[in-house]
Amino acid sequence: MYNSVKDEKKLLRYAYLFCFVCFFNLFIIKTPFDTGALVLCAVICFLMGYSHFILRKFYPDGDKYVLIFACILSSIGLVILYRLNPVYSIKQIIWFIAGIAIFILMVVLLPELKRYEKYKYVYMGFCLFFVAMATFIGTMKYGSKNWVYIGGMGFQPSEFAKIFFVAYLASALKDYKNFKQLIEPAVIVMVTLGFMVLQNDLGSALLFFGISITMLYIATSKTKYVLICFALFAVGAVISYKLFGHVRLRVMIWHNPWPYKGNQSYQLVQSMYSIAWGGLTGTGLGLGYPGFVPVSESDFIFSAICEEMGVLMGFAIMILYFLLFYRCMRAAVFAEDNFSRLLAVGYSAMIASEVIVIVGGVTGMIPLTGITLPLISAGGSSMIIIFFALGIIQKISEGGR
Repeated sequence: MYNSVKDEKKLLRYAYLFCFVCFFNLFIIKTPFDTGALVLCAVICFLMGYSHFILRKFYPDGDKYVLIFACILSSIGLVILYRLNPVYSIKQIIWFIAGIAIFILMVVLLPELKRYEKYKYVYMGFCLFFVAMATFIGTMKYGSKNWVYIGGMGFQPSEFAKIFFVAYLASALKDYKNFKQLIEPAVIVMVTLGFMVLQNDLGSALLFFGISITMLYIATSKTKYVLICFALFAVGAVISYKLFGHVRLRVMIWHNPWPYKGNQSYQLVQSMYSIAWGGLTGTGLGLGYPGFVPVSESDFIFSAICEEMGVLMGFAIMILYFLLFYRCMRAAVFAEDNFSRLLAVGYSAMIASEVIVIVGGVTGMIPLTGITLPLISAGGSSMIIIFFALGIIQKISEGGR
């Protein structure tokens, strides 16, 4: 226990040092000096330290690295958002505070998670409600009809659908015994993917598929089911390619973006230029031109980071995500019941799939999709949902000892 606390504090000190170096750099490159950068640095360091102190003092048994890695990734996002536009970072730190509060409330208020396993159809109903919402009342934005605006406030319903989707699959698959029990979940997954395709939201479709495959394999341990799912997904992808022009467009600019760099593939080409310009070590924080990449505060924030902090920083971020994924999956290993175990696996897969899909898209490794980089990109609903999921995983790690 003592060594664990000592290592956690050492990691936090490195996080404080990183924040100070980055924000001090932003402080001195402006004339006059930007005192707001140092104020934001102090707020971030206080939030990281205080949240860890509260969790460690009152709930000493769980895995505290989940919160620490989440805070480090969030601080990286706040640094680059402040560099892009201080207004982005001010909004984001409000969501960061709300996310940490929700994370701690999940640990404090939730009773044993096993008692929630019986609400399968409630989860299914909310999941279908949110995935269908944008189809009927959504607004087209950046080529996808996945935003809903109510009273001037916009959000992506698919972000909330992910939470209920994982909970539904965990409840449906927890007592797997035979193939018949997979029919209903398979139908729900296909309906969900269908709505995502209708909304041109290919990123969310890949995300929901990744979650489904991971949870299916963990619940059944049957490789043949996974292979069947991949085969069906391939068939669906071919059909979607034939039926929907936006799917053909995404594949076309992924296959060869250069002939279309002035219009359809402008974002992707600018993203690759940005990453190449940064090289291994970057142009220096505040010395690049990330504004040339459209939506650099959200979908293409990874490109902005690589341009100014270097590809090495990009690799470091991927390692941090891997460590976060590892600690989340570790909570699943120690879970005391199948429902909690599948919840931890599902939410871990949700975060990992988001990272793979968006990083693969902005680097040209897979067709470009419009989703955010978890905890780093600007966006309130994404930040809240990720911290909500991590709070549940933290609760599982607290009980699985």
